[in-house]
Amino acid sequence: MVTWLNASFEMRFRLIGGLTVRFAASEDHGDQALLLSPWPESLLAFEPVWWQLAKRAHLVAMDLPGFGHSQRDDSLLSPRAMGEFIIAAADAFGLDHPHVVAPGTGTAAALFAAARHPGRFRSLVVGSGAAAVPIQVGGMVKEIIKAPDLDGFRHGDPRQLVDAVLSGISRYTLPESVRDDYLASYQGDRFAGSLRYLRAYPAELPVLAGLLPQIDTPVQIIAGAGDTVAPLVNARFLYERLPHAKLDVIDTGHFTWEDAAAEYAALVTSWWRGATRGSRR
Repeated sequence: MVTWLNASFEMRFRLIGGLTVRFAASEDHGDQALLLSPWPESLLAFEPVWWQLAKRAHLVAMDLPGFGHSQRDDSLLSPRAMGEFIIAAADAFGLDHPHVVAPGTGTAAALFAAARHPGRFRSLVVGSGAAAVPIQVGGMVKEIIKAPDLDGFRHGDPRQLVDAVLSGISRYTLPESVRDDYLASYQGDRFAGSLRYLRAYPAELPVLAGLLPQIDTPVQIIAGAGDTVAPLVNARFLYERLPHAKLDVIDTGHFTWEDAAAEYAALVTSWWRGATRGSRR
């Protein structure tokens, strides 16, 4: 199966670990980079930065299981389990020592993967995701975590719920084709099903916090100064605990990769060009 955003961005499906996973890849040249879709979007979240990043690396963008248009497996809907799937995906795509770009919900999973598989990644780019302990999140993410159960979300209109989260995109004009892709990604029970991942934070973020000082992989943290979903305290929590980290704060909200795409891409490509050598400690 092949879907098109335009003539140069081809989305395909393949089996990884028995699951049908959607991905897109750029030309095979230069360094390698694995881009992980943030919730509640899809790999199309990277379209605004794709062309700038593709000049510097061979990109593989992927909808994580249960996100975007990839098949769900409830056993993977936690950061720790998803981290193991990231390793399996890198192996399946033949990415020997890739950079990983994992904003939003990908942040905790990528950090778990780096902690449990030292040396597997060349570097990480994370941020805009929950990390602090005690948990510091806002908006719908806070409601999801605090809710006694998911009944209210199961009975809600998933399109309206996704739209409510996407209203946080304040500067970037989301193309209708991309919005439609996001909305289609979470139809039926897919939105409520994806929430299992967020509700795993209370149990798993304390575990991750204990692993952060052991992560030798260089980590670039990019955060929005006005992020009310994953406030800046999350980025600072990571920066203070990771041995090899760099923190950049962009004057925008949660969706840094879309609302500040040019600045986001410049930070990532600068990091890839060699800023890993300049990460502190």
